[in-house]
Amino acid sequence: MVRMGVRALVAAALATGLLAGAGAAARAAVPIKMCTVQSMGGAPSFIAKDKGFFAREGLDAKIVTFSSAQPIALAVASGDCDFAATAMTAAFFNLAGQGTLKIIAAGTWERRGFQSVGMLVSNKAYARGLHSFKDLGGHSVAITQLGTPLQHFVLEIAEVYRIPETSLKFLPLQSNAVVASAIAGGQADSAVQTVAPISAIIAKGDARLLGWVTDVLPPHQGEAVFTATKTAKERPTVVKDFIAALRAGEAYFHDAFVGPKGERRDGPHAAEIIAIAAKYLQQPEATLRLGIPYYDPEARISSPDIERLSDWYAAQHMLKTPVHAKDIVDTRFTIEMPK
Repeated sequence: MVRMGVRALVAAALATGLLAGAGAAARAAVPIKMCTVQSMGGAPSFIAKDKGFFAREGLDAKIVTFSSAQPIALAVASGDCDFAATAMTAAFFNLAGQGTLKIIAAGTWERRGFQSVGMLVSNKAYARGLHSFKDLGGHSVAITQLGTPLQHFVLEIAEVYRIPETSLKFLPLQSNAVVASAIAGGQADSAVQTVAPISAIIAKGDARLLGWVTDVLPPHQGEAVFTATKTAKERPTVVKDFIAALRAGEAYFHDAFVGPKGERRDGPHAAEIIAIAAKYLQQPEATLRLGIPYYDPEARISSPDIERLSDWYAAQHMLKTPVHAKDIVDTRFTIEMPK
């Protein structure tokens, strides 16, 4: 009797799933525009697109990539992008603090053994003795834009090694391509970037790896997934469908590169994901294998990490006042990471 009951439940579940799938197929797909930086930070959305996770949720997703993070916040606020996965910049916090943007999930996490954000040293500066983070004092740092977590990471590393902030000269160069040219040509001593552009520069021999943020700093949320407050209020079903697809992409990525004890290891789908990312980023697969970021399989957020970054922007006078996580996180969609 028990066996028959279980079979009946399974049959009912399958029938419900088939009916739901038929209903989704019958509906016209909802067009959405997903925006991200041209980096591995967009990998879960690339996966969700190519593996059909967006389509399964009834979404017709167009993925648009940017050369840096700051403009993405403005694009979402203006309605040019529906959703975004990128760094929480000063521009993001300013707009979110005004009630324009809401965090709905997490993107990359900084976690030891994985690579998301790191620093390069030019061959010229390396020859002059810049070999590690502790040698950064008195050197220039190329960066896409000020007011980003990349700048914050560099200053946190400097604090660990007791390097005066005033001894670092930041060079905001607006795009990863210009940063790459500056570090390759020796116009900048060092550079801070995400893993995909770093790996491309190293593969060409144009610079050396100085180190990864995860070598020094404790684990923390690195990027956020967000949308316009108006979208969250007026189209909650679309937001839920989007989050379901993106979480599936993050879980697929996680399972491909994380072992049973949380260690970095290649699983059966690792090669497939590298191939997908290489297509979207237009980089050789061998280059992308040089660094793999970490994604939480549930896209969980960390409110303390969000608060800490906001406090730093306020201390740097990039925000008038700190923006509190409770005011910019839409808890209808997010899952909080346990402390």
